[in-house]
Amino acid sequence: MDRDTSTAATGTATSVADAPGDPEPVSVASVPAGHVYVRHLAAEHPSDAAPRRLEDPRPTSGPASSQQWWPPAMLEPDWVRSHHFDVMHLHFGFDARTPEQLAAWVDALAETGRPLVQTVHDLRNPHHESRQLHDEQLDVLVPAAAELITLTPGAAAEICRRWGRRAVVLPHPHVVPLETMRGRDRLGTRAGDEFVVGVHVKSLRAAMDPLPVIETLVRTVADLPGAVLRVDGHRDVLERDGARYAAGLADVLEREAARGRLDLRVHDYFTDDELWHYLASLDVSVLPYRFGTHSGWLEACRDLGTTVVAPTCGYYAQQGPVLSYVKDEDRFEEASLDDAVRRAHAERPRWGAGVDERRRQRREIAAGHDLVYRSARGRP
Repeated sequence: MDRDTSTAATGTATSVADAPGDPEPVSVASVPAGHVYVRHLAAEHPSDAAPRRLEDPRPTSGPASSQQWWPPAMLEPDWVRSHHFDVMHLHFGFDARTPEQLAAWVDALAETGRPLVQTVHDLRNPHHESRQLHDEQLDVLVPAAAELITLTPGAAAEICRRWGRRAVVLPHPHVVPLETMRGRDRLGTRAGDEFVVGVHVKSLRAAMDPLPVIETLVRTVADLPGAVLRVDGHRDVLERDGARYAAGLADVLEREAARGRLDLRVHDYFTDDELWHYLASLDVSVLPYRFGTHSGWLEACRDLGTTVVAPTCGYYAQQGPVLSYVKDEDRFEEASLDDAVRRAHAERPRWGAGVDERRRQRREIAAGHDLVYRSARGRP
């Protein structure tokens, strides 16, 4: 797979190359700290000099989510002014904040002399139909950040084009726990020569456009020996009394399932363990996105040895080896999806990331973040 190695991307690490060798650990307020991505930025066995992450504070308003960090209290200016930390690191959680609220938060960081580090995960919010609000939010955050991080060279190049800023490129760490990865051969339930192609429509967030993808897959999979198409979705979009019932999608899925052309599974959200078992049971996971930037789902598939078929929107193909098909907001080439699935069926690629590879990568990512934090400390 070709990788983007443009100057704008590969030159980004220069902003932290001369970070001071201060042995004192950096205290980091992470938004959020409890997310699996953020947890896996830390070394598996941190040293005494490793960054110290503050725990997620209890939300100050609204009901706390099951993850116990939403809505993020650290995004309140009063929280910034009343707590001690060296660096603020923003990942997720600012979706519901207005640009004016974010500007007030950035001002509070500046007033108290704490630098902002932002990891730009999404250049287009996958939950928003329009890109306007997310663009306006990034227009506040990106110029204000002392340091920027992103996950792929293509995203770094886009950040450079849009804001004239350089971003350090640090790849996505593993998603599945290393211990689970070690036993991944025991997770899957693949039967004999059966070739399982999976599409999960989840709760049909704005970035998803699964119907044309599934209609193409029904035809392709029917023509492949031993192949099965499995479609999963949550009750809120596929059951008639669901809060976000998608009648058109549900009707097609029920009709094709009745004809025996796909295996339809409607259920509540998977737990983590259920998700790992599901992904490990697939030979191929097809991402039905029409826009996006990066994907944690893709990384979990890599952890579990499941081949990913990803659209050409976003920078999925730079995260790791995938089979690509042409799809974005303006076009969908059915033949490219058909070709990708047929290739997966014929070649059975083994592109999973091994435990040793992920452990080594995690050490490198942790060291990279430590450099960024030390560079940013004291430089709001």
